[in-house]
Amino acid sequence: MAKASATAQKSLDFEASESGDFVNKRAGKNGEAAANGSAENGAAHDEHPTESPSKRRSNAETMATKQKEISVSEFFAKNRHLLGFDNPRKALLTTVKEAVDNSLDACEEAGIVPEIWVIIEPTTNSRYKVSIQDNGPGIVKKQIPLIFGKLLYGSKFHRLRMSRGQQGIGISAAGMYGVLTTGKPVKIISKTGPKQKAHYFELQIDTKRNHPEIINGKGEGVDIAHGEEGHEQLVKQGIDWEAYYLAEEGPDGQKKPQQEVKSGTRVTIELEAKYVRGRGSVDEYLEQTAIANPHVTIHYKDAEGQETHYKRSTTDLPAEPKEIKPHPYGVELGRLMTMLQDNSFSTITQFLTESFSRVSNAVASNICETAKISSRAHPKRIGRQEADALFQAIQNTKISAPATDCLCPIGEPLILKGLHHVVPGEFYCADTRPPAVYRGNPFQIEVGLAYGGVSSAQKVSLDALQTFLAESDARTIRQFLMNTFDGVGGDGADKIIAEAGVGTRQSPGKLDKKEIAKLHAAMRNVNLSEGQTMQVMRYANRVPLQFSMSACAITQAVMGTNWRAYGLTQSRGGLPTGPVSVMVHMASVWVPFTSESKEAIAGYPEIQKELRLGLQAVGRRLQMYLNARNKVKQEGERRSVFLRYLKEVAGAVSEIQDLNEKKQTELYDRLLNVAKKKTAEADMKLDSRGKKIVAEEAEAFDDDKVLIVPQDGTSA
Repeated sequence: MAKASATAQKSLDFEASESGDFVNKRAGKNGEAAANGSAENGAAHDEHPTESPSKRRSNAETMATKQKEISVSEFFAKNRHLLGFDNPRKALLTTVKEAVDNSLDACEEAGIVPEIWVIIEPTTNSRYKVSIQDNGPGIVKKQIPLIFGKLLYGSKFHRLRMSRGQQGIGISAAGMYGVLTTGKPVKIISKTGPKQKAHYFELQIDTKRNHPEIINGKGEGVDIAHGEEGHEQLVKQGIDWEAYYLAEEGPDGQKKPQQEVKSGTRVTIELEAKYVRGRGSVDEYLEQTAIANPHVTIHYKDAEGQETHYKRSTTDLPAEPKEIKPHPYGVELGRLMTMLQDNSFSTITQFLTESFSRVSNAVASNICETAKISSRAHPKRIGRQEADALFQAIQNTKISAPATDCLCPIGEPLILKGLHHVVPGEFYCADTRPPAVYRGNPFQIEVGLAYGGVSSAQKVSLDALQTFLAESDARTIRQFLMNTFDGVGGDGADKIIAEAGVGTRQSPGKLDKKEIAKLHAAMRNVNLSEGQTMQVMRYANRVPLQFSMSACAITQAVMGTNWRAYGLTQSRGGLPTGPVSVMVHMASVWVPFTSESKEAIAGYPEIQKELRLGLQAVGRRLQMYLNARNKVKQEGERRSVFLRYLKEVAGAVSEIQDLNEKKQTELYDRLLNVAKKKTAEADMKLDSRGKKIVAEEAEAFDDDKVLIVPQDGTSA
């Protein structure tokens, strides 16, 4: 053992000596001064062999001179993928989404039934001009540059109430992306009343200072007069503005006079983008927005000049959510310490009751007693250890859940209206869960389900299919079918390809006219209901979520639900198959998104539980409907068998008993009545629980959770 240790020591001495010789030789090559060195440096080198004897490249002082503050807009300009601007296609959708969300929030807060115009115009091959206008309350002049030209500026971040926007980043980030990719400024015009001047700005963000730069009007913007004079000024300066609503038809079929748009805001951004249809497109986003917001009318003109109008199905605005104070369970220790220092209250009891929701004087006294702090103590004199004790006491004290009047769910009747208005089907149901809490933040889950109808692939026209194929960036026909049309899974795509007789790995852009016609015919003829995958529509505070689907708690909850128990086919760990669509909405004062781009919801245990219960509720209703429908179908088939042989039975009995023709007819009628009674379930109509309802009630179906549409298309 000693011998081995001595050998190891010699080896180390040899390596150290050899290393030292190597360093000395290298230093000699670098010049006489470096080779000789000072005794002090030599000693230091012996003590720290990992340090280089050559001159340092920098020291603490020189490094300190290079350090500087980074502007938030400068950070996001370099990391724009965090905000949803990581590719041209997604950038177009994010720009429209942020502007539409702001418009809806402004209209609802002002009590105005929203009307929104969305216009996309191509300027070059890869650039588009996007304009979004609303009929909201407008924006005061001094706030316009800050709202559109400064990141992290807004009114929604610090208040706890349900709203679409949260961070104060979206629309200003869209404008920044437009300036970065095209160099064109953002154009905003806003009007606060029919007789008020409109304010017009052209601006861009100074990313180093996170500050708006106004380009027009010598840095002050331009005011535009109201009335005819203002209209001429708009035309002269080339400023777009929808001055009138579309004319509506009256009861007599005559068009009503056009009404003036009295107030509102219009933002125009030119950006580098890519316009495509199908999944993850602006078209799909607006369609899903119309489902979750049945009180809005959207006028949409796409990049090809086609106009689509999503008309509102109700004029009732959602109830206005109320702002609440933070709940004690949702405040972390660091935040509590900051709040203790930034307040004007004289006692800790007053601080607790006035700063938090659901904290009464009795609850505050219990917290102070548990923390062993005087209820008369001054909040600003609370130290770190006392604050920690106060925090632990809050967690161990029973406090009522926060109020839920800060939330504004869509509601089951409006979910049914929205789904029926946009998604084809024969059965619709909805369920709104009771409010729940995660991390002290109230939230509510709503689930809607539509069953039946045809796949979107079977509704597409030949011209539209040709356009989709030309615009697609998919590598194969199979990938094109799965990515473009909702509900078309792998099995459905394979059926269509086999029916059309085209190659599985053939490129969509290389199909000739005959092959496209065959593909279109196959899409219309193939039965996709068996291989059709469930379409999942995700919403957060009435806003559709279209990307990062697999990372979202909603998708995970749908895939984790056992849909086989409710009559659907499902492989393990996958989405169920069948002609079914599910929409899931989460309403909360603070939606826990997984990133700044607001594409997916984080899976807190409380959220996952509510999602599971909501999905199971609509699943049970679907199961009752399918069971009742299958029973009707079986009885109908049984009746058809009876009817097939009744005439022969009546004839045989008449021949045996020597009955005349009149009695034979009477016998047949009696047998027919018996067959109808025995198979009476074939005629029944279903209510919300799959039970029989009388014929008179079928037309006045009043269950607010279920809507059944018979096969002839009339709603019951």
